[in-house]
Amino acid sequence: MKDGKLITMGIESSCDETSVALTADGRTVLSNIISSQIKVHQVFGGVVPEIASRHHLENINRVYVNAMEEAGLELADVDVIGVTCGPGLVGALLIGLATAKAMAYAAGKPLVGVHHIQGHISANYIEHAELEPPFMALVVSGGHTHIVNVDGYSSFTVLGRTRDDAAGEAFDKVARVLGLGYPGGPLIDQIAREGDPHAVEFKRVYLERDSLDFSFSGIKTGVLNYLNAEKQRGREVNKADVAASFQLAVMEVIVNKAVRAAKEHRRDRLVMAGGVAANSLLRKMLSDACRREGIGLYCPSPVLCTDNGAMIACAAYYRYQEGLLSDMTLDAWPNLPLETRKL
Repeated sequence: MKDGKLITMGIESSCDETSVALTADGRTVLSNIISSQIKVHQVFGGVVPEIASRHHLENINRVYVNAMEEAGLELADVDVIGVTCGPGLVGALLIGLATAKAMAYAAGKPLVGVHHIQGHISANYIEHAELEPPFMALVVSGGHTHIVNVDGYSSFTVLGRTRDDAAGEAFDKVARVLGLGYPGGPLIDQIAREGDPHAVEFKRVYLERDSLDFSFSGIKTGVLNYLNAEKQRGREVNKADVAASFQLAVMEVIVNKAVRAAKEHRRDRLVMAGGVAANSLLRKMLSDACRREGIGLYCPSPVLCTDNGAMIACAAYYRYQEGLLSDMTLDAWPNLPLETRKL
């Protein structure tokens, strides 16, 4: 305890960000140190799991020390240690888990395993002090595209998910074939502002009539086929037009399904989360759609959209309050289902 508030440490290492954060009573961020590996992986055009694991190992102690110094705390002041245990890259997850378990064992602190997507959803509790469950959540990132009915702080029902590529993954792949670089999401978002979103008609995939699932592999293939066809015809491709048209096609499906889920389940609040939640077009389209339907929209700031320790600390705080503690057998689950309550 510090000044009568419960101090939670959050450790995140599921992909290519090494992050340690400290929060007071879950929602007040005392520090949130993030070490990104974007420049390391740019040369490969995507995250290389083994390299990511090695950099987590090199960075984790430094990030921890910086987080403690910024918060002005010592390990003895920490009441709970939360850590991402899945889903994610197994080698990367294991670095964070080993660190958290060592600290919890050495200092005699409670250990709380956290689902990565629960962390993303919890970022909104930090951003919006008044937000409480229940609500509908849209989680859009490099590895996930989920529509989640949030019944409680640690109670979830997944209503829709991607059947192939996640939205962020599709953005990365399309950016690669356009020669834009990595990471693709911000680059497409930027160049699309200069293009005509109606220049190329890419197919919107809605799947079965009542489905809330997503599929983005088809549109990725559609972009590739278009580029090849234009090359064979000897035509110059306007990359901005292609990026804008691709982005609009993806976002129309996401917005349509997210708003429909909120209406069908009678939720008057919709929460955005994940790295792609920082996309400017998605924010505008979802904001406009929610305004038309009388649905309150909640979005985290860009720093809380990316992977970070603060969101894990917040999620761990609420799991701790509900008695959902973990023990030293806590392991990494690369494909951990969100509905798994006991970790």
